[in-house]
Amino acid sequence: MTAVRARTVEILKWISIVLFVVLVAVVMWQVITRQVLQAPSAWTTTVSQYLFIWLVLFSVAMVFGERGHVAVDFFARLLPRPAQRVTNVLVSLSVLVFALLGLVWGGIRGMSISWDQIIPGLPVTVGQMYLALPLAGVLIALFALEDVARAARGEDMLAGDSAQEAAALASTEGLREDSPLHAQEPQSTQQPLSAQQPTATPEDPGTARDTTRHDRTTED
Repeated sequence: MTAVRARTVEILKWISIVLFVVLVAVVMWQVITRQVLQAPSAWTTTVSQYLFIWLVLFSVAMVFGERGHVAVDFFARLLPRPAQRVTNVLVSLSVLVFALLGLVWGGIRGMSISWDQIIPGLPVTVGQMYLALPLAGVLIALFALEDVARAARGEDMLAGDSAQEAAALASTEGLREDSPLHAQEPQSTQQPLSAQQPTATPEDPGTARDTTRHDRTTED
């Protein structure tokens, strides 16, 4: 993830947090005015609906930017590496086309049609609230364009991930076995046992009887 992309994702994260906090506050005020004050507020329903739309769009852009979206890559991992590259390019291109046509172009058309439609009780129009569609579409399109470039260069491969991790672990274990510290471990464990072997061997019975007889003669 580039620095610009990471910074953009961080900004989108804070925008989503602010939108969520405002949405919760508006919904709580709606409940208070309806249940406690017995005077339902007319603007809270409309504002909560548009806030929810903005929250969803910017959150989707944030998740796509940090590559946290759900992806089923089971069948893609079974393909050879050239086919994986083609698959990744096609997936990123499809996301790019959807963002440009569905969100950017569709959002601009929706804004142009409903720009002058007044929302009762609010100082903004419907077209201005539709501004979130092209904004989120542009962000997703930029992220998808970067993903297309990475997939075309082969930087977004799938099949070799597990194999590379296993090879790295194996090489690390091999280095540990070849290291001098690892080679000295068996010697350190065997040395006390070899030192204790002479003391652990039983004495000759004849020698023990002679020693006992000598001790008795000395006492007499």
